[in-house]
Parts: sequence; C-alpha cells; structure tokens
Amino acid sequence: MRILRVAVAVGLGIGLALLIRSGVLGNGRVETVQAGAVAPQLAILDTDIGDDIDDAFALALVLRSPEVELLGITTTFADTGLRARLTDRYLTAVHRNDIPVAAGRQTPHSNVFTQAAYARQEPDHARPEAVTFLLDQIRAHPGQITLIAIGPLVNVQDAIARDPATFKKLKRVVMMGGSVYRGYGTDASGKPRPPEPEWNIARDPEGAQALLASGVPVFMMPLDSTQIPLEQAQRERIFAFGSPLTDQLTLLYHQWVANTDNHTPTPTLFDPVAAAYAIRPDLCPMKPMRLEVDQKGFMRPVDGAPNAQVCLNPPESGFLEFLLGRIASAER
Repeated sequence: MRILRVAVAVGLGIGLALLIRSGVLGNGRVETVQAGAVAPQLAILDTDIGDDIDDAFALALVLRSPEVELLGITTTFADTGLRARLTDRYLTAVHRNDIPVAAGRQTPHSNVFTQAAYARQEPDHARPEAVTFLLDQIRAHPGQITLIAIGPLVNVQDAIARDPATFKKLKRVVMMGGSVYRGYGTDASGKPRPPEPEWNIARDPEGAQALLASGVPVFMMPLDSTQIPLEQAQRERIFAFGSPLTDQLTLLYHQWVANTDNHTPTPTLFDPVAAAYAIRPDLCPMKPMRLEVDQKGFMRPVDGAPNAQVCLNPPESGFLEFLLGRIASAER
C-alpha cells in the first residue's frame, strides 16, 4: 500500500509540473512541452545587418538563446544581397548554416555599409526571396511565428501587400523602431531630445503604417527604451571570450568603427533590446498605445483603441546582464 501511495504522489507531482510548464499562447493554442524545458518559440529575424553594429549583437543573442528556434533570417533595405552574404558568413563561422537566409528587394539608399568587406569575402549564391520565404513559413506554422523586425519594414510592407490574410497569421511582431516621447541622445543640458523620425521607421513609413493596421499584435521597442550603450569593459568581456561567435562580433565591430566617421566607439544596443524582449518579456514592461506614423516617419500617440504594446523605459542593468550572460558564457 505504501508503494501505491508513493506512486500516486509521484504521478501527481509530475502531472502538476507538466501543467505548470505548459503555456497558453495568445491565440488560445496550448503549447505542450517536455518536463524541465519550455518549448522554443518559432521566430524569423528580419534585419538590415551590416550598417550599424547592433544587428550583429541582436543576431548573436538570438543564436545563443534556446528559447528561440530560428526558422530563418530575412535581410531588408538597401543592398539586401550583400547583407545576406554577410549573414551567411556569420552563420557559417558559428556552425549554424542550417539556418536559411533570404534576401528582400533592394531599395535606394545613401547609407554606409560599414561591414561590406566582411560580407564580400562570402561568395554569392542563389537564395530564397524574403517575402516568399516569410509567407511560406507563416503558412506552415500559422499562429506560431514571432517576427523579430530590427530593420526598416520593407519586407513587412511587401508581405502585407502581397498576402495580408497570411501575414495576419503571425503570432506577433517584436520590433525595434519609432520615437514616442524621446529622440536620439541628449541635448547640451543632458536632457533627452524630443521625438524625431527614427531610422527604421523613417526609411519606410508606409511599412510602419501597414504593420500598425495589419491586425497582428505588435510589441515595439522605440528610442525611448533602446538607447543602451555597450561600454568598454563590457565590450572587452565579449571580445576576449574567444568563441566563434564572439570572434565574429569582434571582426564586425572593428569594421564598424573603422568605416563610420565622427562617432564614439561605444555602440548603442538598439536592436538587441527587441531580441531580448522576444526571449525575456519581463525585461521590458509594455504599455498599450495607439500610434500614428506620418510620411516623414514621425510617430505620435493618439486617442483610440491600442494598435501596439510599447516599452517606454530602458531595461538597462537587467538587459546588459542578460546579453553578456548569453553571448560571453559557456552556458546556453
């Protein structure tokens, strides 16, 4: 009888643990997971990697996070083919060339591709087209994919225009973009500058307008919450770690420094904040807001039903500890 009671107790304990470790997603689907682990969420990263350095850190964070199963990477804005070659070289170096890379349509630009030399050492080859890849993945996994959008929303705009019904089957979009109450940097007195067109939104305001009207849940990290510097001691901890991943970050960082005029060597980690939220939403509490975007890229809060959840305060200390713990650590 004692053996029977123990068996029942163990069985109840295991059942309770499984219930606790199961999650109900926003679309009502119950996610079944194995005991001791949460099932990784499916994600696609949409990036303009190769200009600023923060995209490379965002990708590193996603690759080092077992909470995410990265279905693919899409490149957006300007020379998307060269961005794809950079991504291919990066993934090969970290032994993750199992992840497909798709290129979006090229767009006119005047920006400096600071990490072009790194990208050009990777041979070009045929690859999927970004919007086709994105829509095919949504059809294969309806209601399950998080799109982490950390570049101008060209691919998002094109996907909505091509097939809005399929795009709406995304689980959510987690994005870096916008300027709600704060612009870039501070003024002479040290106060935050007023709102201004943020880079990703200003390069394609129509994409932001289309996304906010799409009906897909949008979780936004604007300039208000993403201006987090990576100071020298933190950089050295990453660059000295010596893994294949941190070696790529070291190479790309130095190309960014060498090919960007008149700027501090301290990167601002805009994009990794969005990647971190996709993995650890507790790092960046959200406020429901209704936002409008004009043709110049200005973003303004207005009255009405919310069309986005917005993080307005930087998660500085916890975010940096999380980033460094993932990128410069043997643990995964």
